[in-house]
Amino acid sequence: MNTFARSSCVLFASLLLAGCAAEMGGYSGASVTRFHLGQQIARGPIAVEPADPADANSLEFNQIAAAVERELARLGWEVDERRGDTEQVAVVRIDQAARQGRRGGGFSVGVGVGGASFGRRSAVGGSVGATVPVSGYRRGQLVATLLSVRIQRRSDATVAWEGRAELEAPAGSPDASRGAAADRLAAALFRDFPGESGRTIRVR
Repeated sequence: MNTFARSSCVLFASLLLAGCAAEMGGYSGASVTRFHLGQQIARGPIAVEPADPADANSLEFNQIAAAVERELARLGWEVDERRGDTEQVAVVRIDQAARQGRRGGGFSVGVGVGGASFGRRSAVGGSVGATVPVSGYRRGQLVATLLSVRIQRRSDATVAWEGRAELEAPAGSPDASRGAAADRLAAALFRDFPGESGRTIRVR
């Protein structure tokens, strides 16, 4: 089994444990995985942009971007809110899915995860698989939120670092909203940057 496959298995197991805590109404932290080549990552002007350009001017993305921008600024980057003019860019994606709480047997994780690759292509970000409708959450459901960030060069799309962080929260709780979840997830994702590559950890 390769490194990325092993890390996905570890992340799946950690999400099962997170589900237990979420069902009891507690915050058990975020599952965080980072990938990089172990080389120093230059700091400089950087823009935070959505994976889907159609989201660029939405109020929701601006709220999510602000959480990532705070962390990048803390780490020494100069955040350029004009976008489109910087050589470095942080590409951001956030996904949500919902599932019903435990009913006697097992769990089903709503947000899937993939591996990672470097160079001109990247697989960070995860597909969304909703076990119940994402809109119109009902009591007893758990909402999973996945934040993915990829730092790359704009000129050739070469990836220097990428990571993802996921948490689950009961429907209707503050952490089930994208904005509140983004704050927690960004803080967890960039803690101890760049982090150990290929390892999934739980950050509280």
